[in-house]
Amino acid sequence: MLKIENMRFRYGKRAAPVLRGVSLELKAGEIGIVLGKNGSGKTTLFKNILGIVSPDSGTLEFNGADLTGMSPKERARSIAYVPQDIRFGALSVMNSVLLGRISYFGLRAGPEDYAAAERVLRDMGLEDFAHRNVEELSGGERQKIAIARALAQEPELMIFDEPTGNLDIANEHLILKEAKRLAREKNIGILSSLHDLNQAMDFGDRFFFMKEGVVKYSVTAEGMTEEVINDIFDTCVRIITVEGRRIVLNEALV
Repeated sequence: MLKIENMRFRYGKRAAPVLRGVSLELKAGEIGIVLGKNGSGKTTLFKNILGIVSPDSGTLEFNGADLTGMSPKERARSIAYVPQDIRFGALSVMNSVLLGRISYFGLRAGPEDYAAAERVLRDMGLEDFAHRNVEELSGGERQKIAIARALAQEPELMIFDEPTGNLDIANEHLILKEAKRLAREKNIGILSSLHDLNQAMDFGDRFFFMKEGVVKYSVTAEGMTEEVINDIFDTCVRIITVEGRRIVLNEALV
């Protein structure tokens, strides 16, 4: 699905490189988690995938095609973005979800666009919210609407930027569970950044640890070791197993 090889990028010819040769691969239906300290290049990586900026060199492929050669409309039909900071304006839930269909219609949404939006709302159990104002909803509900809007694009890949960053514990669990269900049932690839390592282990299939502009480690859950985490975050953690679940503990807080 998504294959990046030796991608490099800098903000301006005289600026220091931000991405220094990023390589990663994500399959359909797989959940990949990008982990690393602030400034490691996670956001810049997402910007290159989304087409907000373009790489200086390297290859960026999606289903075997050059992603950088796709038009914005083509890219929008393949890749959807769910930001951390969600802004809808004073729109109904239905109209907010319809925004995800812009790459399919011109000036006005057609019957097929409304049908697609209604299908997504039904699949996510949001039919009763269709005519509500998004600004009246809770943070967790708005995040679900953002996911619904992204799904209306009928993407093959969804990019999540810290999807639980502004949510309480209950809604954090709800959103990650919903995203995981979508990946499994619809075979959608998900690439997400997360700060919480324990959330990451519960949510992800593959983990891309970034440091100084490169993916230093690409591992499954078994490869997420104390040594890897300590190297990436310059810290000291311990991993314990409780009732079959691996938990990361920060030694400084124990």
